[in-house]
Amino acid sequence: MPSLCRDCLTRFDTGTRCPGCRSPRVVAHAELNSLSIAHMDCDAFYASVEKRDNPALRDQPLIVGGGQRGVVSTCCYLARIKGVRSAMPMFQALKLCPEAVVVKPRMQVYVEVSRQIRALMEGLTPAIEPLSLDEAFLDLSGTERLHGAPPAVLLAQLTKRMEEEIGVTGSIGLSHNKFLAKIASDLDKPRGFSVIGRAETEAFLMPRPVRIIWGVGTAMQSALEGAGIRTIADLRRWEKPDLTARFGQMGERLWHLARGEDRRRVSRDAALKSISKETTFFEDTSDPDLLDGHLWRLSEQVADRAKAKALAGRTVTLKLKRGDFRLITRRHALDDPTQLADRIYRAARAMLDQAGTQGPFRLIGVGISDLAPEAEADRGGDLLDPQAGRRAAAERATDAIREKFGKDAIIKGRALR
Repeated sequence: MPSLCRDCLTRFDTGTRCPGCRSPRVVAHAELNSLSIAHMDCDAFYASVEKRDNPALRDQPLIVGGGQRGVVSTCCYLARIKGVRSAMPMFQALKLCPEAVVVKPRMQVYVEVSRQIRALMEGLTPAIEPLSLDEAFLDLSGTERLHGAPPAVLLAQLTKRMEEEIGVTGSIGLSHNKFLAKIASDLDKPRGFSVIGRAETEAFLMPRPVRIIWGVGTAMQSALEGAGIRTIADLRRWEKPDLTARFGQMGERLWHLARGEDRRRVSRDAALKSISKETTFFEDTSDPDLLDGHLWRLSEQVADRAKAKALAGRTVTLKLKRGDFRLITRRHALDDPTQLADRIYRAARAMLDQAGTQGPFRLIGVGISDLAPEAEADRGGDLLDPQAGRRAAAERATDAIREKFGKDAIIKGRALR
């Protein structure tokens, strides 16, 4: 069986240890040298960057997030062992792991590290589809002739270079389509390398719960369970017309994915239609201060992404999900595109004030759409808000200071809620 050492990149036939360096970090699979669709996912990305930059944190449970009333952005695996999870309220996380060190996010640093990882990927293939700062699909079809090695070797080389040159680790999923590659990358975290071949697709999927399907959230899982569908095997017993009649377009998608079928191509630099960020609460809440704090942090994150991509949005969207899973969506069209956190927040806050009595909520999200180049952003004044120009100038000045001295150089008070 084709085997590969992920430490020294030696290729050999069958064995639990590398014959060259004796490392046990071996990946072996019958289709190892023939698969070319991959998903790379960094391991606890923000936390990994923080530990890289501060070695004193290396052996400490680490939480990246807000203040006492904030939420967890991410955490290292030492904290996850104690039950800490992303989007968990900070007070709950610190009850579970009181010894954790808490640091605030440094988005500009994470963006720069993401660019370094992307540069390594570009050296392997032009077919890269980023999903976020810390994960991407890669299509390495046809690259063996160029690099003199099959995709599996190139992917092991990628994570090896990420660790040695950039100081962060990642996990690889390798398969014959995007759906299965993304599932595979989560099977053996951290520093994992998992393969799902064509021959084993059906046997692998059949016993898995339906929530393994990308896009099946809590509400959809409940709807499927209401129809007696708990596993992929249950799903495969339904005919396509029946699934479509019951669940609409999602039903047809489920039919294909339950069979391991996914014809989506890895699309390089697909036209971005919107920029959004959302968080799910550990417990449903109607607390106006807590909601406001989340709203500001999400607006800042959306603005940071827009600025990093040199884009602006004409429409601000607020997304709320109630405790009963009913989704509330509100949109507001601006007079001109914006990439400023202040304008995004104020538009979203006005919509929250209108919808806030419909809580409690389990999720809140903010986004911008109708995207335009940043050259068109924030050019008009606001006659109804004479202080808008002053706040915009202050935000630009804040961005410059943070870029020079770090994300934590200036923090708004509402960000600590």
